[in-house]
Amino acid sequence: MPTMREQACATASELFRNEERVVLVLGEISLGYFEDAFRLAPERAVNVGIMEQCMIGVAAGFAMEGLLPIVHTITPFLVERPLEQLKLDFGYQRLGGTFISVGVSYDYSIEGPTHHSPGDVAVLSTIPGFEILVPGTAAETDRLIRATYSNGRPTYVRTSIRQNGQSLEVEPGRIEVIRRGNRPAATVLAVGPMLTPVLEASAGLDVSILYATSVFPFDGETLLREAGDLVIAVEPFQEGTLAPRIAEALADRPTRIRSIGAPRRYLIGYGTPDELNAAAGLDVADIRRRLEPWVSV
Repeated sequence: MPTMREQACATASELFRNEERVVLVLGEISLGYFEDAFRLAPERAVNVGIMEQCMIGVAAGFAMEGLLPIVHTITPFLVERPLEQLKLDFGYQRLGGTFISVGVSYDYSIEGPTHHSPGDVAVLSTIPGFEILVPGTAAETDRLIRATYSNGRPTYVRTSIRQNGQSLEVEPGRIEVIRRGNRPAATVLAVGPMLTPVLEASAGLDVSILYATSVFPFDGETLLREAGDLVIAVEPFQEGTLAPRIAEALADRPTRIRSIGAPRRYLIGYGTPDELNAAAGLDVADIRRRLEPWVSV
């Protein structure tokens, strides 16, 4: 199975070859995946180097000319460093573009907080009109990019090292029903690559499990139809990020909301991505430990 990063770059390269309006704007990352694109049409493939604000401005210029920019670099340099440009050049101007990240949350584990980005989705959620997609596998990454790259809206695609064990035929803005509990008192909403850990952590627990790959747009209708009295969001980004979407969808009925995600603190230690996920409480054992007091066995 390819990684999400490999698939995202392959999909972007194919769209570049087959659609003359597609342009690539890179920030010194993943250049080896795009060698064919630079040879094929260098006027449509730009590497700005480590100038991320410039990268967003260049992409906005392409979008204003009716082209379809695909922008790619490391998550904190794609989202946090050029946030003002994303807000004004794309959000305020209502321009379309695809922003594909790599190295989310703690994937660049040994690089420290300059390369950690658990807050990316929360930050982008402040920009009106921005779509935010969180695939759980390489195949889902491909489906979501193809479904949105030409829709005229700014769209963030969050790729990660962690992948689920199987892919689903996901669509932007749709929640998938994975299983229904016998007593629908608790519903676990797994986001992106957290589905497989949730399935493992909830073994033997009487819960319904839903699966979301979209933060914006968010499928509030399915959540309202399927949710029990308690909704637990298990999210690969900062804990509580999805809570406002859940609260909005369930505003007309009493519901308890709990969140399991990356903690709102710096991880000081170093290690592998798996080790940092464990330190953040995002491994199977910690998810299970937190689920058990809330749900029925």
